[in-house]
Amino acid sequence: MTAPLDVEPSALDADPDAAISAESAKAVEGRSLRQIAWMRLKRDKVALGGGVVIVLLILTAVFAPVLVSLLGTPPDVPHGNLIDQTFQIPKGSFGGISTKHILGVDPTFGRDLFARIVYGARISLLTAFLATFVTVLIGTVLGITAGYFGGWVDGLISRVMDILLAFPLLLFAIGIGAVIVVTDRPILGLTGTSLSVAALIFIIGFFQWPYIGRIVRGQTLTLREKEFVDAARSLGASNRHIIFKQLLPNLMAPILVYSTLIIPTNILFEAALSFLGVGVRPPTPSWGQMLSDAVSTYQIDPTYMVVPGVALFLTVMSFNLLGDGLRDALDPRAGR
Repeated sequence: MTAPLDVEPSALDADPDAAISAESAKAVEGRSLRQIAWMRLKRDKVALGGGVVIVLLILTAVFAPVLVSLLGTPPDVPHGNLIDQTFQIPKGSFGGISTKHILGVDPTFGRDLFARIVYGARISLLTAFLATFVTVLIGTVLGITAGYFGGWVDGLISRVMDILLAFPLLLFAIGIGAVIVVTDRPILGLTGTSLSVAALIFIIGFFQWPYIGRIVRGQTLTLREKEFVDAARSLGASNRHIIFKQLLPNLMAPILVYSTLIIPTNILFEAALSFLGVGVRPPTPSWGQMLSDAVSTYQIDPTYMVVPGVALFLTVMSFNLLGDGLRDALDPRAGR
């Protein structure tokens, strides 16, 4: 006679109701808004490609000295022997491209173009990021204040926004930049390139905050009427708690999207001022400055215009693609 098998009872046999409840809870487990946005963003390969390019640009700017020591020469070291003194163009084809100068040299002094592009990325990204930070900080604070408190506070801040939006920013920036370029006196302890960069950051950041301020104000006007804000008020929450704990987290999506879209605008603004000669002081490398120098030689040495132009184009396009992808990912009404 065969002995019965000694089988351990399973969890389902021991407590079938508990096992079914656990499986059901696991099946209906929800995702946070952050997880949903990341899943939507991962499906947008174009936006991810733009993000990868941006990360590479940031790493290039951070490790510029290392890259230049490996693949080029210092950006301010001239190489007169690489320039044809008769025609004032680099010797060799494609702007003097060689194994030592992988992007060629500039036609004026024979400086390594790769090094100047890499160090120029530092100026463009530093100016754009810091100016965007100033813009977003001022616009967010004043936008929430105007939208939440309303009344005379809203009226005063809104009129300031209208005045700044009507201000001729480009002409003002050109005028201030022209004064700074010719002055030799330190201002607030800053001179030379640091003074030029600080002036650009102040001009761009301070005079562009009304754009995001209007967006934040409009969103705040809508959010302050929501049930969760009324519930916080009924529980005795202070204005500070409502603004920082209830409103600000719900405003992060539009603020983040607007920030990624305004960064390329600031990069172009800095390049435009440098192109006009009122931006970063020479010999500090700047993409706009290189484009300005290339105007007189593009017919005989087009490489000197193409290289900084492509760098500027790729940078701006990458930020725009990432910004569009973030907008689609963070917008619950988007169709994809």
